[in-house]
Amino acid sequence: MRMYDLIMKKRNGSALCREEIQYMIEGYTAGRIPDYQMSAMMMAIYFTGMNKDETAALTMAMAHSGDMVDLSAIPGIKVDKHSTGGVGDKTSIALLPMAAACGVRIAKMSGRGLGHTGGTIDKLESFPGFITGMSSEQFTKQVNEIGLAVMGQTADIAPADKKLYALRDVTATVDNMSLIASSIMSKKLASGADAIVLDVKTGSGAFMKKEQDARALAQEMVTLGTLAGRKTIAVVSDMDQPLGNAVGNALEVKEAIATLRGEGPDDFTRLCLTLGTYMLIAGGIVSDEKEAEARLTQAIRDGSALRKLAELVRAQGGNPEAVYDTSLLPGASIVEEIVSSQSGYVSKIDCDEIGMCSLILGGGRETKDSKVDLSVGLVLHKKTGDPVSKGDVLAVIHANDSDRLKAARERFLAAYHFSDTVTDAGPMIKCVVRES
Repeated sequence: MRMYDLIMKKRNGSALCREEIQYMIEGYTAGRIPDYQMSAMMMAIYFTGMNKDETAALTMAMAHSGDMVDLSAIPGIKVDKHSTGGVGDKTSIALLPMAAACGVRIAKMSGRGLGHTGGTIDKLESFPGFITGMSSEQFTKQVNEIGLAVMGQTADIAPADKKLYALRDVTATVDNMSLIASSIMSKKLASGADAIVLDVKTGSGAFMKKEQDARALAQEMVTLGTLAGRKTIAVVSDMDQPLGNAVGNALEVKEAIATLRGEGPDDFTRLCLTLGTYMLIAGGIVSDEKEAEARLTQAIRDGSALRKLAELVRAQGGNPEAVYDTSLLPGASIVEEIVSSQSGYVSKIDCDEIGMCSLILGGGRETKDSKVDLSVGLVLHKKTGDPVSKGDVLAVIHANDSDRLKAARERFLAAYHFSDTVTDAGPMIKCVVRES
């Protein structure tokens, strides 16, 4: 078997068989197949596509390119949750304790952010002392003891995907449905969960700008998970404006904590309840959606979800008092209001631009080696459809550098659009995709 022949076969529109894909992934991971040949293959796939069998074979080959996490020492159904990412997406911080408080077993591997804001690991490190580096034995032990653990994803999980993604990123071959789906699902399958709940974002702040593309990606990933024997459910949710009000690591943690107290923004609370409902169903806790949501709501009301977050923080070396006293979380030295120069209604928010404001302030990574400032960001006071009078506060900006603050303020104001009539923001939940 030669890579040259496989490139020509794919270039001419023919499907690759499972053995050919396995050969290609094994060879590239081991360094036997050079970047220039794999780049040619990625471009051939980009233009000619992959069928369902090819996509499934690629996903499994990448999943098996490194360690496959064994969670068999944890009894019951283990449920994982994954988001395709967006601005203000702090969902895991609130959702995981909610679901765990209801009895779902969650052994989650998460990553750091690259771009707008930090990832789940960065946000959790807002708790002083919180650590995510642990052995597989410690990881398993913690899930068995408190029902929830979050650790950083190791380099040995789906290394083929890491190598391939870096190549796709510099060869303009990221935007292909099969390659996106296999990249996400290879890591999820390698992480060992029995069931997977996916949050697929759509809108101006999401990778999938068009809802039809997000639905197609959701269906592709649900199919891949099902073929691999994992119960998989996808929720397509809105990202035409930031999720909730807070954008920036510690600020997002504070908002997640407020949500666990029953005081969170409506859109964020709705998303957590929806994703949590399907986590409870996938985990075999309940079979009815209404009962699932009622249990999650009760976990907020009785404080058990908030206590579960404190348990998680304590178990992983952090200060649990910060869950109850958020002044112990990182805070910025400069806090400034951004006011409106006009009246009307917020008609549109350029969501990506709000994310860029956080990046400018230091709340995200421009490169993988960038240091994240956990204290900076923005808290929005007005969102799409809200009435605004001249002089009203649009947002509060948290910064540690006056020059960065000035640049972020200018970008923020340019991201807000106004009209004389009310604009409907649309539903938070677009649809739910399950294997029929």
